[in-house]
Amino acid sequence: MRNFRELEVWKDSRILVKEIYTITKCLPDSEKYGLVSQMNRCSVSIPANIAEGCSKYSQKDFVRFLQISLGSAFELETHLILCQDLNFLPSEESSSIIKNIQRLQKKIASLIKYNKSNHP
Repeated sequence: MRNFRELEVWKDSRILVKEIYTITKCLPDSEKYGLVSQMNRCSVSIPANIAEGCSKYSQKDFVRFLQISLGSAFELETHLILCQDLNFLPSEESSSIIKNIQRLQKKIASLIKYNKSNHP
């Protein structure tokens, strides 16, 4: 079993959750059950799936949960782009968070690749 608390991707994703919860407070009240809810849930899904994957004994299961986490990161990026399109967030603020998400996506993808190639 792996210790998720030691993984950089898990630590980084926790920071991202805080950023998303802060930024979603700025969205219109009309989006409380729409984008706000979706963005908060998929941001939380990233570290949660990393942690859950660490509890799995097989490498294949661990990678599957990392892939779910990566999917949530891409979903979150899409939601932020939509917020830009709808002029809900200042472009500079959302662009900064999008860059953080993209860095996290690369780290998760690298961890997936490492675990697939070194631990078949």
